[in-house]
Amino acid sequence: MSQQPPPSTTPPGAPHAPLTHKQITRIVQGITLAMFLGALDQTIVATALPTIGRHFHNVEDLAWVVTAYLLTGTAATPLLGKLSDMYGRRLVMLSAVAIFVIGSVVCALAPTMTALIFARGFQGFGGGALIALSQTVIADIMSPRERGRYQGYIAAVFALSSIGGPVLGGILTEYIDWSVIFWINVPLGALALTMTWHMLKLVPFHKREHRLDAIGAALMMLASVVLLLALSSGGARYPWLSLEIGALVAASLLLWLLFAWRLTCAAEPFLPLNILRNKVVRSATLAGSCAMGTLVGMTIFIPLYFEGVMGLSASQSGVALIPMLGGTVIGSTLTGRALTRMVHYKRIPIAGDIAGIAALAILAIWPNELPFVAVLALMAVIGFGLGMVFPVSTVCMQNAVDRPQMGIATGSANFFRALVSALVVAILGAIVLGGLGGAAGASVEMLARTASANDLALAFRLVFAAGAAVLACGLGFILALEELPLRGPGGPAVEPH
Repeated sequence: MSQQPPPSTTPPGAPHAPLTHKQITRIVQGITLAMFLGALDQTIVATALPTIGRHFHNVEDLAWVVTAYLLTGTAATPLLGKLSDMYGRRLVMLSAVAIFVIGSVVCALAPTMTALIFARGFQGFGGGALIALSQTVIADIMSPRERGRYQGYIAAVFALSSIGGPVLGGILTEYIDWSVIFWINVPLGALALTMTWHMLKLVPFHKREHRLDAIGAALMMLASVVLLLALSSGGARYPWLSLEIGALVAASLLLWLLFAWRLTCAAEPFLPLNILRNKVVRSATLAGSCAMGTLVGMTIFIPLYFEGVMGLSASQSGVALIPMLGGTVIGSTLTGRALTRMVHYKRIPIAGDIAGIAALAILAIWPNELPFVAVLALMAVIGFGLGMVFPVSTVCMQNAVDRPQMGIATGSANFFRALVSALVVAILGAIVLGGLGGAAGASVEMLARTASANDLALAFRLVFAAGAAVLACGLGFILALEELPLRGPGGPAVEPH
């Protein structure tokens, strides 16, 4: 193992000895495990919710067990990304893993539903940061041109957590106890800490003086939490046009306006203005957000389509998601490898979005008339097309910013991906609810499972059309993306536009 000094002691501008392939592989393995922890806990809880509700004799607040994790995880991502720019990836990554593990223990020991919800919020603060920090570390240890080949690891993590999470949660809950879904994070977290403790010392870090805009960070976090509360409560707990939802939206808008004002007057804004003005960062972030929103929305609602229209069981519906999620991994992996040798790399996500739009359009036209094999093939095409977008959008965004701002840029990109995903899920849920004639407060899942196949097919016609529309927006952002040359090993920095 290399005996380089800790990154914080490296003088600014001093060249770093290139990391060996073995060192890079060990770093990637460690951060991939950390990323898996954050992604897994977004899905493993789903199948345990009914048991948790019975245990605490409280089913009314079950949704908050999931929502609390997503709220804090989404809001904390840019904050911890900024802190990693200030104090180094290693310190913030280790702190995030520790917060996640401590939160998991508190969740497992929670005596009441309220305590569990607050513990999930604390756990999410660490879990949400693990994903963005892992991508930032990858950006630190290799050039943009080399970076894409490792995006397949990231796609594999999300696919494995999406498929394996609910299955593992169901098995642990049924055969052992629901608390084990949280206890399992202790040994996994300890392993992640062990793997990253020493290897992250090798990650290059030039310490520079930064000031944290605490007011700006608080305004951004509050604005996003209030908006996510509105998106998660609308159509479920309250009607979309109710006073409660209107008040939440108005409060979020006010907070966003205050945040925008803060950006113009802070000495060092929480989100640097040169990042916000960077056309490449904007286009790449929005293109990736549209792709992620489509993937998350389809992953949540497609099982209802499989059950209600295709006649599959709940377990069969989970298995039927494999072609789409597997296609995402394959598309992302192949695209990442192609990035190392392509000049006109925009052609890849353009083709991916067009393929996804075409597949969704076919499903929208014939939602209940296609053979099951054809539906699975179209799902694989959708996943493959989305996988072609993720590496390019991430690498292009990171290629367009300076290294001292890599953490906040990557954290903000993941923040907007999560925010757009929540918006897409809310829109698709409203479409299903409205298409089936459900009233506000009705459960979308229960309504879908009791509707006739024809009625559900008509509702999903609009769902697939909406997914195609979101991808079409993403295609527009990719077309607007400036194709900057990707930096290679030791290449020059690209000045933000």
